[in-house]
Amino acid sequence: MCRKIFIAATGQHCGKTTISLCLMHLARKKYARVGFLKPIGPKLSVIDGVTVDKDAALIAEIYGLKQDLRHMSPVVLNRTYTRDFLDGKIGQAMPFESIKAACAELEKKNDFLVIEGSGHGGVGSVIGMNNAQIARALDAPVILVTNGGIGCVVDAVQLNAALFAQEGADVKLVLVNKLLPEKRESALGYLQKAFHGKPHQIAGALAYSSILANPTLLDLANLLGRPLHGDQGGRSRIVHNIQLGAASSQRVIDTLRDSTVLISTSSRDELIVTTSALYNIPAYRRKLIGLVIPGYTNISTISQKILDDSNIPYIRVEMTSAEVFSALSEHVSKLTADDQEKINLIQSTAEQSIDFEVIDAMTRP
Repeated sequence: MCRKIFIAATGQHCGKTTISLCLMHLARKKYARVGFLKPIGPKLSVIDGVTVDKDAALIAEIYGLKQDLRHMSPVVLNRTYTRDFLDGKIGQAMPFESIKAACAELEKKNDFLVIEGSGHGGVGSVIGMNNAQIARALDAPVILVTNGGIGCVVDAVQLNAALFAQEGADVKLVLVNKLLPEKRESALGYLQKAFHGKPHQIAGALAYSSILANPTLLDLANLLGRPLHGDQGGRSRIVHNIQLGAASSQRVIDTLRDSTVLISTSSRDELIVTTSALYNIPAYRRKLIGLVIPGYTNISTISQKILDDSNIPYIRVEMTSAEVFSALSEHVSKLTADDQEKINLIQSTAEQSIDFEVIDAMTRP
C-alpha cells in the first residue's frame, strides 16, 4: 500500500517545493519507488510536448520521473481554465476526477507519494478543489509549511489550519522553514508553547540560506527574457549582490562586494571596458559575477569587442537601468534543475535537519 503525504503551506514562497525535494530525497533512501503529484499546477511548462506544472517538471527532471509526467500534473491552470470552468465548458467534477485518477495511477506504481499543494490552503477554490479539499479527497495527512518567525507563524497557521479542519483534512505537522540558525531553538520553543494542546506537531525545517534564497546568473537571464552571453561556466554562480553602476567607474569598482551582478547602462563605455578587463583578474572574479547592460542605445563597436573578448557573462536588455534594478531587486528566486549547487545543498541539509522517520510514521494507516 502506497503511503502519501500532502505538502501544504501558509502562503507563497514558504518553500513547499524545497520541502518536497527534501522528502523525495529522504524517502528514496528508504523506499524503492517514490513518486510525486502536483494536483493543481498554476505555473506552466512544456516538457516533451506535455504541458505540466513547473514544479512537477522540476521534480521529474531531478529524480528521473519524466515517464510519469502526465499523472504528476493532472490539472494545469492555463490562462483560460478558470473562465472555462466557470462558464461550464469544463465539467464541475472534472478537476476532482482528474486528480483522483492521477493519484490512483501513481499509487499503483509507488511505495511513497509526495503530493505538493499550491499556495495557501484556499488556492484552487475557484475550480471547486482547494488544497484542503484535495488533501481530504486523497486521504493524505498534511504537513503545513510556514516561513520562520513566531507571531507571524501562529497567525498564518491558525488561519490555514481552520480551513483544513473545516474540510476534514488532517494537519499532522507544522514545519517551520527558513529559520535563522541563531534563533532556531528559541523560536521553536516559543512555538511549542503557542501551539500547546493543538493536534499537530511543530518542527523546524531548513535554516535560512542566502545560497538558496538568491538567484543564479541564468535565473536573472530567464527573468529578463534575454540570452546570457559570455562565459557559460558562470551561469550557475549565485548572485548575492546587485549593484547599480551609477557612480564613477573607480567608485563602482572600489565598492564591489562579493558575488555582484553590476548594472551598467549601454552608454557607459568606460565602465563596460573596465569591468571587462577586471573579470579576468582572480581577485575580481570572486567579486564580479557578470553584467546586466540595459539601455536603448547601442554599445560602441570597440567596447563591444572588448566585452566579447573578455568573455565576461553579460545580459543585454532594452530597458532602463531603473526598470532592471527594480525587476532584479524584487525577484524571488525559484529552484531550477540547472541549480545543482542548490539541489546538492538542499539534499545534504535535509539529512541533517528533517527527521523523515517522524514524517513517515504520520503516513501509516
